[in-house]
Amino acid sequence: MTEGLAGYLPLILATFLLAGLVKGVVGLGLPTISVGLLGLVMPPMQAATLLLVPSMVSNIWQLADGRSPWPMLRRLWPMLLGIVCGTLLIAVLLQRLDVPGAARWLGVALVLYAVLGLASVHFRVSPAQERWLAPLVGAVTGGITAVTGVFVIPAVPYLQAIGLEKDDLVQALGLSFSVSTLALAAALGHSGELLQPALLGLSLLALLPALLGMAGGQWLRRRISPTLFKRGFFVGLLLLGAELALRSS
Repeated sequence: MTEGLAGYLPLILATFLLAGLVKGVVGLGLPTISVGLLGLVMPPMQAATLLLVPSMVSNIWQLADGRSPWPMLRRLWPMLLGIVCGTLLIAVLLQRLDVPGAARWLGVALVLYAVLGLASVHFRVSPAQERWLAPLVGAVTGGITAVTGVFVIPAVPYLQAIGLEKDDLVQALGLSFSVSTLALAAALGHSGELLQPALLGLSLLALLPALLGMAGGQWLRRRISPTLFKRGFFVGLLLLGAELALRSS
């Protein structure tokens, strides 16, 4: 499976550089861009394996803001537990994650996420709703993660809807993405065929452009409009998702 990836090495490095740049500017986008773009030339779960190291390290970087994560963990643990259970349950049910049609579902997930972002849809979740909705959102996010390798739907809209301040939202996203990455790694390990040393070596190699991109994005964020940049990000995501969905139909 890994022999043919050598020819894609420039694309892999460029993809993670771009994905890191976007994450540095808007605080998210690494999994969606990397898995989405690489999904054009390889199965989504193979792309998701390449994502593991850059995603984990970049999310730890995002969390390292000097504040304790424990208060946020106490609030979000039902959703985070749902993510783990949903990811592993689907992995067990499917037995193998490299399923036919996964690229189509990846495209649909990206289109949905882009449409919500472009429409500036703002949901509101009350504390009473949060108690029962959090594990459900986590389980659905985990299920989508197990099939597509992307862990933004519906976790990101949900976290934006529970009334977090900007810094708290960044921390919550970092926690959610970190747990999703660990759950995805466990699911890939269970599948047995994708968590291979060669792929993990490429994932480690992809860390450097991802971190360079993040550093560049953080520098760029102080010099451009993040709102305008985010709109361009969602437009690009919409086109990418449509391409994946249509070419796979």
